[in-house]
Amino acid sequence: MIFEEIKESILNGAQFDDFLGQEDVQQNLKSALVSGHHVILVGPPGVGKTTLAKNVAKLLKPIEVNDCGFNCDPKDPWCPVCRSGKEVRKKVLSPEERFVRIQGSPDLTFEDLIGDIDPQKALKYGAFSIEAFKPGKIFKANKGILFFDELNRCPPKLQNSLLQILEERKATIGSYELDLKSDFILIATMNPDDENTEPLSDVFLDRVDVIFVNYPENSDVEKKIVMSKGKKLIDVKPEFVNIIVEFIRTLRNNENLDKKPSVRATLSLYERSQANALLNGRKEPTIEDILQSLKSVLVHRIKLKPSLDFKTTTEQFLEKEFASFVDNLKKSQGDYP
Repeated sequence: MIFEEIKESILNGAQFDDFLGQEDVQQNLKSALVSGHHVILVGPPGVGKTTLAKNVAKLLKPIEVNDCGFNCDPKDPWCPVCRSGKEVRKKVLSPEERFVRIQGSPDLTFEDLIGDIDPQKALKYGAFSIEAFKPGKIFKANKGILFFDELNRCPPKLQNSLLQILEERKATIGSYELDLKSDFILIATMNPDDENTEPLSDVFLDRVDVIFVNYPENSDVEKKIVMSKGKKLIDVKPEFVNIIVEFIRTLRNNENLDKKPSVRATLSLYERSQANALLNGRKEPTIEDILQSLKSVLVHRIKLKPSLDFKTTTEQFLEKEFASFVDNLKKSQGDYP
């Protein structure tokens, strides 16, 4: 079973190498997986929820499965295709291929998740024949990770279609008198501040563990993330990276903001300042290069509180905050890039 494979890997010392910091989050996720529990990662955008889920998939090994659409074990096939008596080709799934992503949205359908009728096969075998069934993402994730991004954006009816398979590891397909198995780990995500979402039912929440993911806990961790994940176009001094990180973290702590800038904002400002330096003929980025991209990087990534929204624009707010930040930087450090 997939949970046993993950458990063995974690107990043998495997780490989430691409996810930096938040050791409590990593420990909680390891504990949940070793316990055989499905997980929802809750946190604002850009804090590494997807990175963490992909890291779980990296703990898996390549495996051989039947190329039947259900990823059957060649030694123990169970799907209608494999049981038809016809020869089924085999294929090897890499760890990356064992990571199947679903993007939650109001447009997501039962057919996307569970499966649908293949018209051509329906004509050949009959509309209600199991041979005509085309498996959805749940079955493509068999023996892997089902990553359900923004789970609470899809309708409650669709959320509840997962209940049986989470509990019994099988799905009963409407008109088909057959239980189809799928062995996967569900790692879902939620943004608690997103207003255009649906509530998760207590019945659903009772079947998962919830782990809260936040922004990097300190400047050093965020600086490491930027230096390791950001594109390096020219030479950038660590002191300059620190300026960008500290400014973004200052915005996150600003009580006038309802929506905070994520780590993606830090990475974007880091990369854009380098690009501006190149375009301006500089060998190293400067404060001016940050200022040049400040609005296009941050205006859409922050939101002013209603009490301030009527007094100033987001653009004016950013200019004022950055000017104040640079002024304080000059007073404390004297010379700066």
